[in-house]
Order: sequence, then structure tokens, then C-alpha cells
Amino acid sequence: MGAARFLRGLHSLLEPEQLTIIGNTGDDDTFFGLHVAPDLDTVIYTLAGRVAPTHGWGVRDDGFACLTALERYYDATWFQLGDADLATHIFRTDALRRGASLATVTRRIAAAHGLKITVLPMSNDPVRTFVHTSDRGALPFQTYLVKGRGRGTVRKVEFRGAGRAQPAPGVLRAIRSADIVILPPSNPLVSIGPILSLAGVRHALRSTRARIAAISPIVAGAPIKGPLHRMLRGLNRAVSPVSVAELYRDVVDLFVLDRRDARLAPNIQALGMRTLVTDTIMSTPAKSRALAAAVMRETIA
Repeated sequence: MGAARFLRGLHSLLEPEQLTIIGNTGDDDTFFGLHVAPDLDTVIYTLAGRVAPTHGWGVRDDGFACLTALERYYDATWFQLGDADLATHIFRTDALRRGASLATVTRRIAAAHGLKITVLPMSNDPVRTFVHTSDRGALPFQTYLVKGRGRGTVRKVEFRGAGRAQPAPGVLRAIRSADIVILPPSNPLVSIGPILSLAGVRHALRSTRARIAAISPIVAGAPIKGPLHRMLRGLNRAVSPVSVAELYRDVVDLFVLDRRDARLAPNIQALGMRTLVTDTIMSTPAKSRALAAAVMRETIA
């Protein structure tokens, strides 16, 4: 949700040709035989003004008649897919089976929702995030997050297929040719981590002429959303913006902190990054826009 809200603000400030979004596909999974891409779809629905505002995922005012009917045949209805949302997954799965790449299908879905920006999946190749917990072993990410509600002590995060996967066409070029690269306030382990795990991505970030900023997803000792605090503790890391900055220290120039964490700025500067202290809670579209403008302004300063 943090990434989508930030991108909402960024989208309102830029012309379509100025913005390229690289989406995580490690969260992708198969439900009812359909390829579901939650991160890509949430970004597209949000920027198209169609996302369900209460949840921050799915389609606004969607019904669940099909999901209710599927309960007769499947036990995986814990992953809530609304009727209009299912249409996206049916189209994606059909196009992939006909031989289209995930990048091509994503471009078609974005265009069908009226978006003119470039939305790229991180890879056309399958990469799947597994969360290893002390009591339940290795779980597919959606099973861990949605069915298991992010509970359990995390021992390891694994990106299966990342060693063989290649960045989708245009991903490395977008990084190398950018003026600014921004890592939004997403979970650095399971949302940004899969992208950084792909061959050439960290090198492209280290060698690009672009200035690179990252926004902390942790504010006042807690994540904005999700189980990042439990994941960090399980991996013996402090629940702090400093822990996030340490994960990015080889690629990020500017680290953005919420005002409530201003006292941590010297710790992050000691890692070799500049800091920006501002309001990072995007409770309204106006606040999303203000944060995006502040990050862009400080990044190019």
C-alpha cells in the first residue's frame, strides 16, 4: 500500500513518458488456475483510480459472487479475488498461455485501465518469494501473509528462481537512463528485495547517473503496514529505519525519514547517505503528492 500511495503522488506530478514503474513479481501466485500478480495489479488499480480504498488492493465496489461459488470446489478462497479483479487474472492467464510475455501482458492491462505510463514486471521469468518460519517451514509468500496473517518467527526469506531469472526487457535500461530512481516505502525484504536479487539490478543502480532515494517504511518503531517488524526481528535486525538503510547502503544516495524519526538522521548519515526528514504518512492524495514532490526536489538538489 505504501508504494502504491507514493506512486499515486508521483503520477500526479509527472508526464506519462517521464515515469517508469518496475513492479515486484515475487508475490505472484496461482489461484484457481489463474496467474495472479498482486503488486502489479495494485499499482495499476491505484493509478487508474479503481483500487478499493478500504483495503488498498482489489477493485473498488467489487463483488464476490464468483468467489462464493468457487467455495464449492476449492479450499483456497482465503485469497480474496473479486469478480472484476478475476477478469484481470483471466485475461493475464489466457494471454500468457497464448505465448505473450508477462511484460507484454502488463502493458496491455495498464493500457486497458487508461494508463499511459510504463509499468514493467521485474522479470518475465518466474521468481517466487518463500518465507521460512520456525514452526511451519517454507511458505509461499501469499500463504504466509494472507492465510497465515504474517505470523510466526521468520528465519529466512528466499527468492526461488532468482538465480536463473533475467530482468524484463527495459528494466536495466530504465535504471541506467533515469534521472531519479526512488525506492518507495515498501517492505525492503519481500517487495524491493526480489527486484534487487535479479542479475544486474544492483550493478545498474550502483553505476547509473541517476540520484537514488529510498523512503523508510518504518515510522516510530513500527511498519506503516504489514509484518515487516516481525520479519526484521526474526532475522535479528532492529525494527528501525536504520535497519532498512543498511539494506540499501550500497545503492542509495538519499534516505527519507518521517519527522518522528528525525533523531535517527545522524545514524543514517554515518552509513554514507544524505537524509530528508519530512511527513511520510500518506493519508490523503494531497499528502502523497507533497511527499513525492519533496523527495524529487531533495534528490536533485
